Amino acid sequence: PVKDADPSPIVFSVQTEVPDPEPHTGPTVGIDRGITKPLALSDGTFREHGDWLTPGETERLRRLEKASARKRHARKKGEKTSRRLARTYDQIAQLRAKAKRRAVDWQHKTTTGIAETFSRAGVEDLAITNMVKSAKGTVEAPGTRVRQKAGLNRSIAGEAWGRTVTLLEYKMADRGGIVVKVPAPNTSRRCSACGFITLGSRETQVRFVCKNPDCGFECNADTNASRNIDHAAGLAVSGRGAVADGQAEKRQPPTQPHAA
Repeated sequence: PVKDADPSPIVFSVQTEVPDPEPHTGPTVGIDRGITKPLALSDGTFREHGDWLTPGETERLRRLEKASARKRHARKKGEKTSRRLARTYDQIAQLRAKAKRRAVDWQHKTTTGIAETFSRAGVEDLAITNMVKSAKGTVEAPGTRVRQKAGLNRSIAGEAWGRTVTLLEYKMADRGGIVVKVPAPNTSRRCSACGFITLGSRETQVRFVCKNPDCGFECNADTNASRNIDHAAGLAVSGRGAVADGQAEKRQPPTQPHAA
């Protein structure tokens, strides 16, 4: 019952000839999208943001949603929505729209910076719709850890990963660059230095330490994934394709030092 409160814009279609941009000559980059670190880049940097709503706005939204649920459950079947409940819905929609505007603004600024800097951006080809399917599951296949999954789904939806890539694609193209989507499996498990997948290398959510005795490379886990994404994008555009699961890839020496 709560709809988006964003005002509907008036859109005009205009045809104009735009010359093809010169090929971008900047470096390449791999981008790993996440929750703790919204965007981890293969150059070791991150693109981060705060909460879309202030603590006060978040608390107000929580109270409004709780009040709307209470009023909705108290309403008799077939009874029209009261003015008070409709007003509550409007207030909820306005706060959600404010959060969305701030998210889109951050995404525009961030993707513009990436498009201006890099000639090729590799990203994982994620099935986001499948990732955020109902945590409750079905009667035949009930979900597990429903509360945790529901929270993760809200976080993924709040990051709007698909919109980030959509914005990046047209901005890269406008500047002579390209976005390359690569298969997601094993980007977080494979060592970006030696190319091996070794059990236990991802020690924590944020720490990757290669357990290959001949390697020992370590870095932030999201950075490691983004380096793999950049490498896979390079293979894709060169026509070599992705490496089969369980195989090692020939890699250049890591740009970051091994652990002592």
